[in-house]
Amino acid sequence: NLYPYNNGHLMIVPYKHTGDLLAFEQPVLDELMALTRQAVAVLRDAYKPEGFNIGINQGAAAGAGIAEHLHQHVVPRWGGDTNFMTTVGQTRVIPEWIDDTYKDLKRIWDEQAGEGADGERS
Repeated sequence: NLYPYNNGHLMIVPYKHTGDLLAFEQPVLDELMALTRQAVAVLRDAYKPEGFNIGINQGAAAGAGIAEHLHQHVVPRWGGDTNFMTTVGQTRVIPEWIDDTYKDLKRIWDEQAGEGADGERS
């Protein structure tokens, strides 16, 4: 995500170009959830978050920045990870350069690519 809410904020973007969740066939939904699960595993290894926000904003009224292309957000969270900058300055402070985030997460993603749900290589 070029405009992350927190360090490690990932977006899963299906190839199908639609803004309606109901337009996705089951195989696409299955892949979306599998990639979301993999993203959670990678982010746990990389950042050790205390929780996650995972969700889809469908439609402009719901906050979708690109209303005609659905995507899922996976945001690692920690207790106390918000600060006054968001409310006072309408700015998020992210203490890691986005290029470094990409490099680290890609490395872990690639390392885990052949692992099954139980952590064993397949």
